[in-house]
Amino acid sequence: MFLIVGLGNPTTRYENTRHNIGFRVIDRLINDFGARDISKNSFYGKLYKSNQTLLLKPTTYMNLSGKSVIAVKNFFKIDIENIIVIHDDIDLPFSALRIKRGGGHGGHNGLKSIDQAIGKDYIRVRMGVGKPEYRSQVVDFVLNDFSIEEEKIIDKWIEYTASTVKELQEKSVEEVKSRYSLKSFKG
Repeated sequence: MFLIVGLGNPTTRYENTRHNIGFRVIDRLINDFGARDISKNSFYGKLYKSNQTLLLKPTTYMNLSGKSVIAVKNFFKIDIENIIVIHDDIDLPFSALRIKRGGGHGGHNGLKSIDQAIGKDYIRVRMGVGKPEYRSQVVDFVLNDFSIEEEKIIDKWIEYTASTVKELQEKSVEEVKSRYSLKSFKG
């Protein structure tokens, strides 16, 4: 069984922000898989299931994402090798896509929380959201919506990322990495 986690913040206030790109991919996968809602309060998130795939949107807010991930991991006894986390990454240019297993959190509080809860050896799907000019602007940058220009390609980029995540359930990280990594999405 695979657990696919999209990182983001709950409430409509954050719905279209850069930080919520992981939630948007999960929404696409829920639709693609026809997944059904199996959420429980003890999961600290919205959890959906389709065959041998679980799709999770933690509702703990980004900084406590690990609380939700570990609750679902333990309940369903999921191996860390079968956990895929989709998240925004300011160290990649807008619309870049990278896949890797393990690594550091790079200052991302959602990843930091997950690392503390379950360890680091899960698969990361890193979606580049660009970077503000100054480090002091990071919080405002990730908690703001994408620009009108960026939004023009978001749906296709989310579709591409969803396809990439599906491949990760069938092929090795190295195979998927070499085939699906992007410097930027051209549509």
